[in-house]
Amino acid sequence: MKKLVFIFMISIFGLSYSQEQPKVLKTSFSREALAQKLEDEEGKNTTIQQILDQHKGKILVIDFWAGWCRDCLKALPKAEELERNNPNIDFVFLSLERSKEGFDKSLERFNMKDKDNYWFASGWKNDFNNYVDLNWIPRYMVIDQKSSIAKYYAISPEDPDIQETINRLLK
Repeated sequence: MKKLVFIFMISIFGLSYSQEQPKVLKTSFSREALAQKLEDEEGKNTTIQQILDQHKGKILVIDFWAGWCRDCLKALPKAEELERNNPNIDFVFLSLERSKEGFDKSLERFNMKDKDNYWFASGWKNDFNNYVDLNWIPRYMVIDQKSSIAKYYAISPEDPDIQETINRLLK
């Protein structure tokens, strides 16, 4: 009986805290989302708009992750493979670490120092993450050469839609 209750509790907990694809797959960002501030490795503030402007004219993959996230760490080798297989594509890593110290430690621990990294000092709940319906990590988005959203929702770097979207944008 205890075993059945345990399985029931796990299934309910699992269902209520899993990624759920948003009902509306957005193709652009709101003004508020673009104004969202993040910090780079040196602690300098930047906005989503400034990050997109740095990559304008290129295809950009955004990877939401954190060093405390078991699913993110499990996906990291495949995310690195996606990056290796697409050397002409830009990748930006948006961290949801809980502190600057945690951000710095994760970058060091997971060999991310040579990547384009930012973290949400404001925390998970902010204008950008709310706008993109961020409900779990890891999460991946593909941004086209004009800074529009080409692939809104992917939960794994192995999602074939990511590569298909990149390939379509390269044509």
